Amino acid sequence: MGRKASPIVLGVESSCDETGVGLVQDGLLLGHAIASSMDEHARYGGVVPEIAARAHVHAVRPVIRQALDGAGLRLSDIGAVAVTTGPGLSGALQVGLAGAKSIAYALGVPLYGVHHLAGHVAADTLEHGPLPDPCMVLIVSGGHTSLLLVRDLARAPIVHLGDTLDDAAGECFDKVARVFGLPYPGGPAIDRAARVGDPRAVPFPRPLTGPRDEPYDFSFSGLKTAAARWAEGHAGRELPVADGAASLQEAIADVLTRKAVAACVEHGVGTLVVVGGVAANSRVRSLAEERCRAAGVELRVPPLRLCTDNGAMIAAVGDLLVRAGAEPAPLDVSIDPSAPLEYAALHPVATIAEAVAA
Repeated sequence: MGRKASPIVLGVESSCDETGVGLVQDGLLLGHAIASSMDEHARYGGVVPEIAARAHVHAVRPVIRQALDGAGLRLSDIGAVAVTTGPGLSGALQVGLAGAKSIAYALGVPLYGVHHLAGHVAADTLEHGPLPDPCMVLIVSGGHTSLLLVRDLARAPIVHLGDTLDDAAGECFDKVARVFGLPYPGGPAIDRAARVGDPRAVPFPRPLTGPRDEPYDFSFSGLKTAAARWAEGHAGRELPVADGAASLQEAIADVLTRKAVAACVEHGVGTLVVVGGVAANSRVRSLAEERCRAAGVELRVPPLRLCTDNGAMIAAVGDLLVRAGAEPAPLDVSIDPSAPLEYAALHPVATIAEAVAA
């Protein structure tokens, strides 16, 4: 007799400007749907929290219905609900949590609160299967740039090796794109412009790569400023946007992949997983492939549809927690807009020494 199937987990993600819903069972993605309010924010050059929250209110029910219909399921088929509780925009998180609580309460099924970054880590499992134990994970997005040592995502603490000290990589792309006169979101716009540019045209700095710097921390504020100063130096002349975009992209990709592969080598980890919206950047992907190959490290990157914020990744964490027998969250669980990175089942962050000893 075969093993009984795990419950179908419905995941809800609403931390920023995407309303995402995913359905996962036993590590398999059954369906997902996304509604984005990005076009409503474009005129402002960035996400406006109140606009995002209102957009989630309008989108959450239709997106849930779209995901269920796409999977050929009914709401009554759901056996557990997972939802992003932080970090993210307060109003946006509240909308997703309210919707998830309503479903869990109405169906009488367990509810799991999920850390947004744990969701990004789990996204790759939907394409490539369980994460190797251990693996290195580089999360790069508009709000986060983090380097993590991951063992068992549902049972062991995530070890935080390094973080951005200021602007995240995606934030740097967005802000420099505005200076260059490119549209929002800046990451895809920089990537497109860079295709016809020279990545060696502008000697942009590689922040925090010196021998005395913290090896796994990141900083992109100075790079953003350097790009702005370079653009100002062309006042009255045509700005060579393609060269600037290619050089900026090269600098960011260089720093990200250099530190990530170095962490793999130092910690004896054979797999690097790159996730988050910036993982969709073509140069980040190609340089990561090149450096991983040279170092004998396997590279795993989710498909583009799972790189940006989505509900499938939240459902994936919920599925892992259900199968690990984790305790559900109480129905009065609240959001934490600035939630520090922690183990997916809300255990405390481990120190490097504790994780290595384990």
